[in-house]
Amino acid sequence: MGEMSYFLGMEIHQDQQGIFICQRKYANEILNKFGMENCKPVNTPLAQNEKLIKENGANKADGSIYRSLVGCLLYLTTTRPDIIELGIRFKKNESSRLVGFTDSDWAGSHKDMKSTSGYKQGTVAQSIAEAEYIAAAAAVNQAIWLRENSDGFESKAR
Repeated sequence: MGEMSYFLGMEIHQDQQGIFICQRKYANEILNKFGMENCKPVNTPLAQNEKLIKENGANKADGSIYRSLVGCLLYLTTTRPDIIELGIRFKKNESSRLVGFTDSDWAGSHKDMKSTSGYKQGTVAQSIAEAEYIAAAAAVNQAIWLRENSDGFESKAR
């Protein structure tokens, strides 16, 4: 299949120095989809202190278009490797080290009193210490999997 160049709205450029990720193409697709490709960028996209008045007989706005636009913008800002065309460069490093962090919320799910640590834990912890232990064990399991399935990573569990 070759090297990845575009995935889930992110442009990926790989070279000898590392990987560069940006979302210029996805942002332009959003502008084109909603007919905004010729709009000028502004710091505040709405006039300040503007009084909005409902017009009688005006066409009702299509909520699905609005929801689609908001969804696209939420995805763009959630996955943003950085501001659109600036992007992020991940430099190649010969001496990589995998470092993990973990935390838990004891009985964070009020429905079934299960603890959460990025996801709902499969068992009910009887104490804060047990919830932290379960979260740490899950992180170590993931670190071991990453070490076993990745070449050149040195892992250190904390």
